[in-house]
Amino acid sequence: MKRLGLIAVAAMFAFVADAQEPKFASIDASPADIVYFPLNAAKVKDGSSPFVKVVYSRPSRKGRDIFGILEQYNKVWRVGANESTEIKFFKRVKIGGKTVKPGTYSLFAIPNRDKWTLIINRQTDRWGAFSYQIAKDVVRVDVPVKNLKEPIENFSMTFTSQPQGANMVLAWDRVLVELPIEIK
Repeated sequence: MKRLGLIAVAAMFAFVADAQEPKFASIDASPADIVYFPLNAAKVKDGSSPFVKVVYSRPSRKGRDIFGILEQYNKVWRVGANESTEIKFFKRVKIGGKTVKPGTYSLFAIPNRDKWTLIINRQTDRWGAFSYQIAKDVVRVDVPVKNLKEPIENFSMTFTSQPQGANMVLAWDRVLVELPIEIK
């Protein structure tokens, strides 16, 4: 009888231990990435801080035509995949002639063949552009499209230094756009 009781207690502990194991999500098809300006800002050891940080997901082209097909022209796009892309300004910046306060915002775009409208918006922590609200736009800027000779497989973002700050560079498929950011 004691032996049966010990077996029952051991089985209960094994069941409880098994039930508490966490369930991990599978690897995302569009992994998240982070880009800073300056590009090495996260690696510096001098105590300086970045000016801009962007957290975004990187979808793959997978042989598809992207703009005008997968991402339709003249429709709001989340700039990447999954959650809306977040852009954090550590200092006051000027975009499209408008001052933007330090803080975290979302980044959206309205792609078109010859130009994109890039949008900085106050609403964060949302999936895609499904709940995008124009009333929360902080600034909208039209930027020209540059066509690339070779396609870029994964949506990519980086920054290039400019005399007044930086250009945030977005590229995917055969399209590249740049958003000038003046850093105060």
